[in-house]
Amino acid sequence: MARIDVVMPQMGESIAEGTMSRWLKKIGDSVKRDEPLFEISTDKVDAEIPSPSAGILVEVLVNDGQTVPVQTVVARLETDASVAAAIPAAAPSAPTAASAAGAPPAIASVAAPAAAPNQPVAPPIVPAAPALPATPAAAPGSFEDRIRTKSSPLVRKIAAEHGIQITGLQGSGVAGRVTKKDILQAIESGVTAPAAPSAPAAPTASAPIAALPGASMYAPGGFGFDAPVVHPWPGDVVEPMSKIRRLTAGHMVYSKHTSAHVTTFFEVDLTKVARIRQRMRGEFEAQYGEKLTFLPFITQAVVQGLRKFPVLNAAVRGTDIVFRKQYNIGIAVALEWGLIVPVVKQADSLSLVGLTRGINDLANRARAKKLRPEDVQDASFTITNPGVFGSVMGTPVIPQPTVAILCLGSIEKRPKVITGPDGEDTIAIRTCAYFSLSFDHRIVDGSDADQYMAFVKKQLETIPDTGF
Repeated sequence: MARIDVVMPQMGESIAEGTMSRWLKKIGDSVKRDEPLFEISTDKVDAEIPSPSAGILVEVLVNDGQTVPVQTVVARLETDASVAAAIPAAAPSAPTAASAAGAPPAIASVAAPAAAPNQPVAPPIVPAAPALPATPAAAPGSFEDRIRTKSSPLVRKIAAEHGIQITGLQGSGVAGRVTKKDILQAIESGVTAPAAPSAPAAPTASAPIAALPGASMYAPGGFGFDAPVVHPWPGDVVEPMSKIRRLTAGHMVYSKHTSAHVTTFFEVDLTKVARIRQRMRGEFEAQYGEKLTFLPFITQAVVQGLRKFPVLNAAVRGTDIVFRKQYNIGIAVALEWGLIVPVVKQADSLSLVGLTRGINDLANRARAKKLRPEDVQDASFTITNPGVFGSVMGTPVIPQPTVAILCLGSIEKRPKVITGPDGEDTIAIRTCAYFSLSFDHRIVDGSDADQYMAFVKKQLETIPDTGF
């Protein structure tokens, strides 16, 4: 008998757990090596996990929706077909208490109860909302504390051996997460982190929103008033948030609570870009096999602006400003199940062709759940493009720990007053869009943000026609 253990993979050093989104194979199915076996969701990326070996799936140990630590055995494969055939098909076992807590409940429709005529209708009985999956070794507290304590098992082990509280360290990972390098540097420097503050009581199932990362201010009394309690009405449908939705909610609340958000708006004339794109798109697509959109042109101008105004390509670390020397541009991609922001690394070194390939590749792999954890890390600036859905302008939330995000409105033809060659005013049809920049007013002054936007606008309106 040759049994192969299938484990929950560690999709990056700082990831300590994963949620089983769904099994792509069922017990008794044959699977080839590297064939997608199941989907997982982490706080970095949703991904399809390939089978480590060819064989037959004979045992499933982790149910859909259950969150488990990395390296947990989630299934077993049998490589000997004759042995697998002799194994009787087992009925799915009842979920344990742990798995029940991790698995989302089925969508429930709240029906109105029957009542006798002229009798008041009793409110519908709604089952208590399930508690969100517990995070291994995570101390309840602020969002930053919970993120730091969700460091990898190795980091937590090293910290415990040296008597260091992870919550007292400022990590270099995403959202301040403490990495192996951070903990080793702390040990070498002889600095012992201060003890973490006493943790408040853990949220209960009766107040599930308080369990969302970064949403503790929404707990009753968090702002000095009791938050309203939501009761489903007859006919309502109740469904749990997905993993990516819960994480998005936490990050958005955390960002609004952390950064002083200000948004500035500019109208940009893209007529010249549109003409250049229209002229070269046929040859470009034939030569490179890629669709040429407006986004690579805009990304080029964005990067040029960041080099001139480095405070927009920065991050905040406590009372320090970290000026990034890498220009890694996050490009928001809307998916059916949520929003994800893959990152074009070293965008300043890429040509128009390179940017087009990079942006298209990341978007395609995001929709196919083929992104790697490193594909969604280390952005220094972000572009979001709701204009493709018809949005005219927006005020996006800044992704932490960066300090700015650019929102692109719909690109459309508009009548504009322009100055003719003889100085006369005339009305012309121009291709325009509204760009909005949300920036962190803690370190970015309004003058810097507006000068940056004016520079990007000028670059796009006076773009030279130099080909690819």
